[in-house]
Amino acid sequence: MEIASLYKLYKKNYLVATDTRKIEENAIFIALKGENFDANTFAEEALIKGASHVVVDNKEYYEENNEQYILVADSLVTLQELAQYHRKQLGIPIIALTGSNGKTTTKELLHAVLATQYNTTATIGNLNNHIGVPLTLLSMTPKTEIGIVEMGANHFHEIAFLCQIATPNYGYITNFGKAHLEGFGSLEGVIKAKSELYKYLAKNKGIAFINSHDAKQLQLTQSQKNHSITTNKRLLSSNPFVEIDFAKNHIKSQLIGAYNFDNIVAAIGIGEYFNISKENITTAIESYSPNNKRSQLIQIGSTHVILDAYNANPTSMLAAITNFKQHTATKKILVLGDMFELGETAEKEHQYIADLVSNAFEKVILIGENFYKTTTSNIDKYKNYYAFEENFKTYDFSNATLLIKGSRGMALERVLALLKDNK
Repeated sequence: MEIASLYKLYKKNYLVATDTRKIEENAIFIALKGENFDANTFAEEALIKGASHVVVDNKEYYEENNEQYILVADSLVTLQELAQYHRKQLGIPIIALTGSNGKTTTKELLHAVLATQYNTTATIGNLNNHIGVPLTLLSMTPKTEIGIVEMGANHFHEIAFLCQIATPNYGYITNFGKAHLEGFGSLEGVIKAKSELYKYLAKNKGIAFINSHDAKQLQLTQSQKNHSITTNKRLLSSNPFVEIDFAKNHIKSQLIGAYNFDNIVAAIGIGEYFNISKENITTAIESYSPNNKRSQLIQIGSTHVILDAYNANPTSMLAAITNFKQHTATKKILVLGDMFELGETAEKEHQYIADLVSNAFEKVILIGENFYKTTTSNIDKYKNYYAFEENFKTYDFSNATLLIKGSRGMALERVLALLKDNK
């Protein structure tokens, strides 16, 4: 089936699904394949659950005489082409966000700001890859006035590919940090990969929003259309919550850590560009409360927890530790988990963090194979989470402030359950 014909079916309800557990009535189910699954096997189930049509790329699960079945060469390519076709029909401003750290928080803040005056659709969670970006685009309807598309990458040319699908008019790179070094090789590799967004915007006469305090961003965008977003914002406090002066307007956010200053400023600055009123910007920023394991402040009994366990890399880890050192709490305990996807730099980066935190806090607990290999003294180290769990009751977390941070695969939010069971 031609994409134009499939698009006519999609336009009837503007609904697409790739997971039968989340399927909506009259959605088009697109059966994707992975290393350990083949959603073609769920095509019949999708129809039973209310899908209007199913797109399959395995003839074994195709019913030739059933008009609800659509056979294609590659379901993933079809999903991407459908999203690209839909984006062209929308004709709305789309803002692409990428960066090593803070892109999801920035996306959430920007969505909150723009939604005060526009019908805004943004990436849900962190669905920011070759599947998530198409699904984000296909979640936009004719009612959508502005789209926000988060783009993640762990190898070269991925951002460029996502830009070809989403064709953004605007773009913002939060920062360049030591993330996904296994795929990019070095910080220079990270800069090259993320800057694919700048190159796309330059080639297509789009506008790059830039943090004018970032010398690398200034350098990379000096010969293309750009818009500075940091001129009239000032950090007032970050202990524990970030407070900002913005054109004599005092904003009190619910985000902790000075590292969130740039994320908030980006949302403010881009909001200003789209003529969001100061009052609406202030209300949106102050109302936003993180609930996604990023900079969450949680109290369990007498223990205060800073939960920043959604992801970690050397740059974000350093920022979180630096901020924690400045915290006014008298009893500070650090619980850190391994940082993933660092390739050959893993040993060096974990050792650097271990040396940095030694003797800096009441107690330091490091969890994971990489941290376990470090040689720093005065630190408690566990090879995995379960080894830490077995020794959990030997620690006194009462009246303490904990910073919990690690890569997603470490799932250190599990420490919360231990704290609740022992409060």
